[in-house]
Amino acid sequence: MKIVSLCTCFLLMTPVAFPQSETQLRQWLRRFPAADTDGNGTLTVEEARAFMASRRRGRNGQGPPTEFPVDPGWSKARFPDNAVCYMTPPEIQAIYREVFSKDPQPVFQVPQPEKALRIVGTGHSFMAPGYRTFPVICRAAGFEQPLRTHTGGGMTGSARYKWEQENGIFGFAGKPQPKLLAAIATGAWDAMMWGPYYADRPEYYACWIDFGLKYNPNMEFYLSDAWPSLRQLRPLPKSEDELSAETFVRLNKEKHASIERQIAALDRKYPNKIHVMPTSDAMVLAVQAYYEGRLPGIEGVNRWLCGKTYSIWRDQLGHLGPGFERLEGYVFYATIYRRSPALIEGEIPFKPLVDKKLGKLDPPRQEVDRLFRRIAWEAVINNPLSDVTDRDRDGIGD
Repeated sequence: MKIVSLCTCFLLMTPVAFPQSETQLRQWLRRFPAADTDGNGTLTVEEARAFMASRRRGRNGQGPPTEFPVDPGWSKARFPDNAVCYMTPPEIQAIYREVFSKDPQPVFQVPQPEKALRIVGTGHSFMAPGYRTFPVICRAAGFEQPLRTHTGGGMTGSARYKWEQENGIFGFAGKPQPKLLAAIATGAWDAMMWGPYYADRPEYYACWIDFGLKYNPNMEFYLSDAWPSLRQLRPLPKSEDELSAETFVRLNKEKHASIERQIAALDRKYPNKIHVMPTSDAMVLAVQAYYEGRLPGIEGVNRWLCGKTYSIWRDQLGHLGPGFERLEGYVFYATIYRRSPALIEGEIPFKPLVDKKLGKLDPPRQEVDRLFRRIAWEAVINNPLSDVTDRDRDGIGD
């Protein structure tokens, strides 16, 4: 009890609301399972302090950590025996119904559409804009897009984190949330999408691929490569005068090399199954268009540096500026359906842009939207990792 009291006194002196007793530590563990970095099921004061420090870094604009401990179980040949992935489809669905009791009539499968692929996906805040616009684009192309996602902010949307969370393993032992596994196990899904994350390893994707192919032998897998971030620069720029189109071309090459290594490792085990959605190439093409004066209405590269609302990115981490969620959605569509978004006729009825702080924002100008459609296709057909080509330039993949 004396030890607990001393810890309590020390923690009360800090400006952060750390858990202040063993009971509160247990409550914190239930609320923030990722804070238990060694995965032993017990949260220590030190782990709580480190977790809060990482959250403060995010709030202060430094962003999430790029290096972090990973459960040693990832290096073993098999996941814990209680992992959901080893259960039968009825057992997995029963767990889903118990955990997500507010979803009384879950839709685990949909009939095979005439045109669309049935897609599941994980992702974080870099994937969220595309997940919002992708179905709208598909509807404008003439079909409804079945899309079931399990997302989260930052690390909590990564492929590794979602696998642990869905399976109820490591930091989530006894707390499975099989939102996607319950669907995939029905054998009624055609594709899966992911967003990348720091320190990714091939095994974080291989587990999803193995499970997907077990029940859906023809399943295809799509990995976004995100886009360059100011965090790649050291020191950080103090103004946009320090940036140029060439800066982002160089940063894009660095990202491409990393993604290429990941895909090469996965391709050796799963040939012709994994495709890159080259959002990074598309964003760099947009940056080049901005510097060439071909993005009317776009006022800057990054709001964090220039203070302009209508910038390509809005913060140091690289979250998209208003309107660029369309470009990401166009890249998703172009890669998965192997068709140029420029072939979609007329205006697409995207939802109005609303910023929590700035209110309603203007949509991109029509000529900018049309350029986004062309840029998306150029990015896709010129990136060999997308596996999409258009030799006759008709806007339809070969």
